[in-house]
Amino acid sequence: MSPKIVAIGGTINPGSSTEMALRTALAVAEAQGAEVKLFGGEYLAALPHYRSKAHSAADGAEMVEAVRAADGIIIAAPGYHGTISGLVKNALDYLEDLSKDDRPYLDGRAVGLIATAFGDQASMSTMQTLRSIVHALRGWPTPMGATVRTYPDLFSPDGECLDDRVSMQLDIVGKQVVQGARSFAATSGGHA
Repeated sequence: MSPKIVAIGGTINPGSSTEMALRTALAVAEAQGAEVKLFGGEYLAALPHYRSKAHSAADGAEMVEAVRAADGIIIAAPGYHGTISGLVKNALDYLEDLSKDDRPYLDGRAVGLIATAFGDQASMSTMQTLRSIVHALRGWPTPMGATVRTYPDLFSPDGECLDDRVSMQLDIVGKQVVQGARSFAATSGGHA
């Protein structure tokens, strides 16, 4: 069986470094035999604030169902003012809909993390926030978390990562989330 990997992240800007990094890691997971599904910036930007007056049960349902069926997750967030963006945080708030499941939140799932920022300090604090959120959601962060210092031309126009260090990190995240998903399935009789 192929593990199911769901990717969540990006920004409101199409073609952002965050989303390109996420796509790169997701492509690695797919090359490792995973079935993949991406919920990028465009999808996340259309989500109303979770449980606000504008929120309905249909909002985010496709993403929540994909995570419910997933064996692994990859989350990518840009560093805004030392933490994750509101766009990504709001999307993760939708995972509250998994709280009463037999496998609540991200329990029993490997979670690869990618933090992007223009500076090293912001990417590190964003990574720490992502790890804290994943722990709170009972997920298992992969050992490698990619901290990506962004700059112009980090990715080619067709999405290829042009930085060997960043490419290596994203490759490891993609492989480890698949490896973790398969490990959980082998020990718990899970999905993969």
